[in-house]
Amino acid sequence: GEPDSGRGAASSPSMKVLIYGKNGWLGGWLGKICEEQGIEYVYAKTRLENRESVAKELDEVKPTHILNAAGVTGRPNVDWCESHKPETVRTNVIGTLSLADLAMERDIHVTMFATGCIFHYDDGEHKMYNGVGFKEEDTPNFHGSFYSHTKAYVEDMLKIYPNVLVLRVRMPIGDDLTFHRNFIYKISRYERVVNIPNSMTVLPEMLPISVEMAKRKLTGIYNFTNPGVVTHNEILEMYRDYYDKDFKWKNFTLEEQAKILAAPRSNNELDCAKLKKEFPELLPIKESLIKYIFEPNNKNNFKRQRIE
Repeated sequence: GEPDSGRGAASSPSMKVLIYGKNGWLGGWLGKICEEQGIEYVYAKTRLENRESVAKELDEVKPTHILNAAGVTGRPNVDWCESHKPETVRTNVIGTLSLADLAMERDIHVTMFATGCIFHYDDGEHKMYNGVGFKEEDTPNFHGSFYSHTKAYVEDMLKIYPNVLVLRVRMPIGDDLTFHRNFIYKISRYERVVNIPNSMTVLPEMLPISVEMAKRKLTGIYNFTNPGVVTHNEILEMYRDYYDKDFKWKNFTLEEQAKILAAPRSNNELDCAKLKKEFPELLPIKESLIKYIFEPNNKNNFKRQRIE
């Protein structure tokens, strides 16, 4: 067997998963989920932009499902994409479309971990605090960063592939509060933070759901965040209450933030009705944060008041 392949296909004999993004945060986590569920999986060795080697790997591995968590977000952040446009397109557009195309020819289901950072609050019905989220079929209105621009473009192209599921992830949150990719870790380390309501994805709850969606061979676009919104300050209050009682932070405005960024950032609420119909047990964002993120990290023995 391959050193990279997972064992124990007992529970899903018909399912074999190929995961792109072995060294990424989501890719590594998806492998663990397959492992726990006894789903046979292999990490891809090829890079998405190398079409011929991807084709060869698909024919050798013969997966029934692909989970694609590979892509360029840029290091340390999406500002990198502004000065590396061809590299960003190579992976996020050419590589992603090529994978969808090769998988379609071979009748392989693909789950694409995409982004919901392709929308922005507007002055119309999607005003901040209006509680009206952007739906799956809405046209992206945020092209402020080159990263988001490529993602909106590729999402539009992916719609034509009948074998593809697109999951719009936003501001991913994990239960390791010391991990540098975790949205909570990031905002806890910033000198100043904006305070804006946003839809976010609580990974310990949502990633197992993504594997279940692949199993069910769902296709099309899904907003893949917990229902509702949470602000930066609400998260940092929980961080202080549960995890670091001496924690303090400072806010600044979007206008002030813009001065230190190469590219604007997306802020939005996504409508999760479509996902909730498929998974009625999905927790609202604040409940999910408490259950999956803060209660497991409750260093301060914090007891929350039950809100009736």
